[in-house]
Amino acid sequence: MQASDRFNINSQLEHLQAKYVGTGHADLNRFEWAVNIQRDSYASYVGHYPLLAYFGIAENESIGRERYNFMQKMLLPCGLPPEREDD
Repeated sequence: MQASDRFNINSQLEHLQAKYVGTGHADLNRFEWAVNIQRDSYASYVGHYPLLAYFGIAENESIGRERYNFMQKMLLPCGLPPEREDD
């Protein structure tokens, strides 16, 4: 692998990270990464009707109620953020 290949790969990665929030960046901590994953999952469940119907049947709830529950879970999918250490 040549130096130019590494530069090209790194520039492509930086471009993807700038374009898409879910791909992360160097300063992303574990909690923020988990929140992104959970929100992406809930958005996918709400956006795909067959998945929403599956969850509705599995939990014996209406599809509208499941959609509402997933939208509410998107607010704080992993609970409150941990306290940051001030250095």
